Amino acid sequence: MAASSFSSDDDDALMTEINMTPLVDVMLVLLIVFLVTIPVLNHAVKVNLPQAVSQPQDLKPEHVDLSVQADGSVWWNKKEMNPAELKAAMAAAATQTPQPEIHLYADRAVRYEAVADVMSAAQANGLSKLGFVTQPAGAAQ
Repeated sequence: MAASSFSSDDDDALMTEINMTPLVDVMLVLLIVFLVTIPVLNHAVKVNLPQAVSQPQDLKPEHVDLSVQADGSVWWNKKEMNPAELKAAMAAAATQTPQPEIHLYADRAVRYEAVADVMSAAQANGLSKLGFVTQPAGAAQ
C-alpha cells in the first residue's frame, strides 16, 4: 500500500534527451579562456629591423687524392712526394679556405704503419677532413 504511493509510471520511463547545460557551460568557459589568452600571445615588442640582402655562399671544397702505394710511397694528386714535400703540401692545404678534403687511397698490401704515418702527418698539419676511399666488395679492380 505505501509502496504504490512512491512509484509512478512517469518515473519508470527512460530519459532519451541529453542534458546540454553542462556542455554549454564548458564551451562558454573555453571561449572566455581563449578570448583572454589570444591578446597575450600576440603581444610582442615592436622593433624596426634593418633590411639586408645576402646570398648563401656555396663554396665546394676541392679534394686532394692522397695515395699510399704497397711499397710505402706517397702520391699527392698523382705526384710522388717525399716526406718533406708531403709535409709542405699538407701545411699549404691546411691554410686554404675552405680546407680541402683528403681522399686517402691505401693499397691493400701496404703496411698499416705507412697509412698511420700519413694520417698522423695530416692531423699534425691541421687537416681535419680525411676520408678513406674503398672499393665495393666484388667490384673489378
